[in-house]
Amino acid sequence: MMSEVISVRVSREIKKELEAAGINTSEEVKRHLEELAWKTRSKRAIEEMNEVIRKRVKPSKKGFAAAQIREDRDGHS
Repeated sequence: MMSEVISVRVSREIKKELEAAGINTSEEVKRHLEELAWKTRSKRAIEEMNEVIRKRVKPSKKGFAAAQIREDRDGHS
């Protein structure tokens, strides 16, 4: 997999604080960006699926859900 370099500028105080805490900023930024990319892909996939559902699934008739619940309750009495 090819990689790219991203440069981030932060204040000296933030860098020192993170280093003092033993945080590998490079790994943390990389992990965060990978997670952000995953969330972005997931959101796009969900939006595409919702569009397919909107186009292909017809809405149920008014009262359908209540009738199904009533039928299910009556059948298990």
